[in-house]
Parts: sequence; C-alpha cells; structure tokens
Amino acid sequence: MEDVRDQVGSGAGTREVAGGRGRVRVETGAKRVRAYLAGRLVADTVRPVLVWEVPYYPAYYLPRADVRARLVPAGAERRSPSRGVGLVHDVYVDGASAPGAALLYRESPIEPLRELVRLEWAAMDEWLEEDEPVYTHPRDPYTRVDILASSRHVQVEVAGTVVADSRSPRILFETGLPPRYYLPLQDVRTDLLRPSDTRTGCPYKGTASYFHLELDGRRYADHVWIYRYPLPESQKIAGLVAFYNEKVDLSVDGVRQPRPHTKFS
Repeated sequence: MEDVRDQVGSGAGTREVAGGRGRVRVETGAKRVRAYLAGRLVADTVRPVLVWEVPYYPAYYLPRADVRARLVPAGAERRSPSRGVGLVHDVYVDGASAPGAALLYRESPIEPLRELVRLEWAAMDEWLEEDEPVYTHPRDPYTRVDILASSRHVQVEVAGTVVADSRSPRILFETGLPPRYYLPLQDVRTDLLRPSDTRTGCPYKGTASYFHLELDGRRYADHVWIYRYPLPESQKIAGLVAFYNEKVDLSVDGVRQPRPHTKFS
C-alpha cells in the first residue's frame, strides 16, 4: 500500500508519495498546459500533474486521455528507483515524430502516475502554460523570484584580483538559491571577459549567455553570465552580469561572503 502524506500547498492536490525508494512529491496543477511538435498539438490538458523527480524543479506528467498524439511502444524501458519501470514510446502526430519521447509508468509503485504520460521536455518544440511559452522546465509553484535595486557595495575578486566593483547592483532572490548580484557592465573588468558558447535556459529569467574570465594566463570557464533579453518578469536584470558566488570571492559592504554549496559549486 502506498504511503501518502498530505502537504500544505497551493495545488489542487499535493501529496508526497512513497515510491520504490524514497519519496516523490506529486501535485495536481490548475494551469492549462499544451505541448507541440513541429507545430502539431501533441497534448492539451487542464489537469497537469507536477512530479518532483529531482529536488530542484518539477516535470509535467499528463493524463493519457489528453495526449492527442499516437504513442507507439519503442521496445525499451527506463528504470527509476522511485517511479519504477517506464516504458519508452515514440510519439507520432500528423507526420511528425519524436523517437523515445514518451514514458508510461503503468505499474509504478506510485499509483497516481499509472494513467499519466511523461513527455520529454526537450523533444517537444514548444510548451505553453495557458497562452504563454515556458522554457527549460515547468515553473515551480513554490519558487519565487524577486529582483531588487540596491545601493550596497559589491566587490568580486578572482585569485586576489578585483574583477568587479559596484554600488548599484540588482539583487536577485530566488527560492532555494543564494542571492545573485547583477552588476552594470561599466562596473566590471570587461577586458578580462571572453565570450563562451555556453547557453542555459530558465523558465523565470530566459536564456543566459556566458563569459569566461581570463586572468594571469588562466581561464575560469563560464564564471560569468548575462541575460541580454530576459523574460518580462525579469527585465530588471537585462544587460547586467552576474558571477557564480560559488566560484569567486564576493564581498558585500566590505564583508566577505561565504561561498555557498549548491548544484553549481
């Protein structure tokens, strides 16, 4: 018998469910969610289920009845310690296909997953929450992002060299992460920055471009990033740069900040 413990949450049904190993948070959402492949509608639901496969953000699992595409068994499976055996399916819709893009957990120890389909996020061309695109992964209903203008004195050092010194940062506070200090380019040693090919996406901020730092003949890869064209809710950081607190020496108002330990460390 599954072990279900109610949790406080804003969703229509928030549960923490014991799987084969560990616990998995499962929550019924209230947003309309659609997925498209090559412009064709793959799924359209007002009953999405958020599943925290990893602690950092959820994945969407969609009711089988709301998946418009044809799902064909691929003859493969993927095993999860908590969710059980996932049967891999190819996705076909109006002449477009995505091999191995769907998983069905028909005999999952987590009963709510048995009638749901997990579509591989990156295999779809577009995801919509209501009528707005969402990028990288679903928005976490328990994540908040606040961006505040500040006059605090922020100084960034790498290997003993000051690479940024600003008294006009924008401080971004995001649930579960250390504060990020976004600084005007004029307050940064841009002569030390080298463009990187790295790009990352965030459903709250948009697409980030990266820079390496080159200092005394050494390259510090992807230590700096910028959102040139952030999403509307994060416009306050447009054109500003941030450094990984985990990888540099950062002082605020003269006080050296401890390097946080995160997944970016």
